[in-house]
Amino acid sequence: MTAGALTFCILLLHALGLLAAMHAVMHTRTPQGAIGWAFGLLLLPYVTLLPYLYLGSSRFLGYRVGHQAPREHPAATGADDEPATDPACPGYAAISALQGRPFRSGNRLRLLIDGDAAFDTMLAAMAEARHYLLLQFFIIHDDALGRRLQQVLLQQAAAGVRVCVLFDGIGSHALPRSYVETLRAGGVQIHRFATHRWRNRLQLNFRNHRKIVVVDGARGYVGGLNVGDEYLGLKPPLAPWRDTMLELRGPVVADLQQLFSDDWHWITGSTPPLLPAPTEDGQASALIVASGPADPQETGSLFFTAAINAARQRVWLSTPYFIPDHAVRAALQLAVLRGVDVRILIPSRPDHHTVFLASTLHAYQAVRAGIKVFRYQPGFLHQKALLIDREAAAIGSMNLDSRSFRLNFEVGAMVVDHGFAADVAVMLLDDFRRARAIDEHEYRDAPYLRRVAMHVARLFDPVL
Repeated sequence: MTAGALTFCILLLHALGLLAAMHAVMHTRTPQGAIGWAFGLLLLPYVTLLPYLYLGSSRFLGYRVGHQAPREHPAATGADDEPATDPACPGYAAISALQGRPFRSGNRLRLLIDGDAAFDTMLAAMAEARHYLLLQFFIIHDDALGRRLQQVLLQQAAAGVRVCVLFDGIGSHALPRSYVETLRAGGVQIHRFATHRWRNRLQLNFRNHRKIVVVDGARGYVGGLNVGDEYLGLKPPLAPWRDTMLELRGPVVADLQQLFSDDWHWITGSTPPLLPAPTEDGQASALIVASGPADPQETGSLFFTAAINAARQRVWLSTPYFIPDHAVRAALQLAVLRGVDVRILIPSRPDHHTVFLASTLHAYQAVRAGIKVFRYQPGFLHQKALLIDREAAAIGSMNLDSRSFRLNFEVGAMVVDHGFAADVAVMLLDDFRRARAIDEHEYRDAPYLRRVAMHVARLFDPVL
C-alpha cells in the first residue's frame, strides 16, 4: 500500500470514527457508555469501529413500531374492565403502571427449586398438553436434556398438539441445524429469535433472554433455567447449579402467553394459538414483568428500583451478576438507611470472569454502604429472586446488570401474597445458610493487580 493510500485509509477511519462517536453521544443510554464509546471512537477508531458496529446500539428498533400483532379477545388475555391494579397491591401500583397491565388475582403458584425438580415438572406438563405448547429459551443444547425435550415435543406434535418454540440465535449458537430440522420434520414450529430488521441485524446485543413455557393456556413457567445438562448440575466446575423456576396457574398465564405471542409475531408474522386461562382457586395476585431494549423507558432498572423503594422490613435478592446501575444502587442504600434488612446473594464461582471481577467491586462498595452480601458456596448460583418484606416476591430471568436492564428481553413474575412470600423466604434462608458473608477484606486483601483488574472490569459495566 502506498503512503498516499495509507494516509487516505487513516483519515477515512477517523472520519468514520467521528460519525460513530456522534451517533454514540446521541443514542447511547448511559453517560458512562456514551463517554466510553465516544473517546474510543475518536482516539482509536481502528480498534473500536468494528466492536461498535456489533455492540454499540442500545435500542432495538422497529419492535413496537413495526410490530402490530393483533391482540386476542379479552377472554384470552384477561384484558377486560379490570382496575389498573389489584386492590391488594397498592404498594406496587407503579410497577403495574410501568408494565401497562394489572396484577391478576386468583392465581396458584409453586416454586420449582433446581433443575431436576423443574424439568421433571415442566416435561410432565408438556406431555399432558392437549391443544398447544409455547416454549421460549435463551439456550437449548443438543445434549441429554435437550434430547429429552426434543422427544416430548415430537410426541406431542405427532399427537396433534400445536408446538411453537423460540430460541435465541446467539445464546443457542451451538445448537446444530440437525436438531432444529428434526423438530421441523416432526411438525414442530421452531424459530430462531433474531434481530430481524436491517438496522438491528449486525447487533450482538438485543438477546432474548426470556424463559417461558405455556401449556394449553392453563399452566405457565418462568425463571432462570435454560435447556442444557449444566442446568441439571452435570457439568463441573460450576456444579451443582442453583436455580429456580416458578409454576403459574390462573389468570396471569394469559399475560405470559400474550408476551410469547408478541415475540412470536415479531419473528413469524403470525400468532400462536391462545386459549383463556381457566379459573383457579388461588389467593395470589401476580403481574408478568417484561422488559427489553425496545422499551421507551428503563423498564428493568425501574422495576427493581420501585420494588426496593417499597420495602419497609427486608429486601433479599439473589442474582448471579451483581452490577447495579446508579438508580438501583441508590435504592439499596436508601433501604439500608430506612432500617431495612438488605441481603444480596451472589456466586462464589465465576462463569464469566470479567463480570465476576466487576461484581466483586460492586459487592465491596455495597458492604461499605451497610448491605449484607453473601457468596453461595456449594456451586454456581444462577437464581434470580427478589423478596420484599413479608408480602411480595419475584422470580424470573432478570439479572441485576445493565445487560438485563437495557439490552436483553427479559421476563419474570411479581407476586403479592403472604404465603408465596413465606415460601420464597424459606428457600432463600436455606440458600443463605449455604453461603458465606463477605466483608471489606475480600477486596482489600486481594493482590493489587487483581484490584486493578476489578476497576478495569467495572469500566465495562454498561455492556456487562
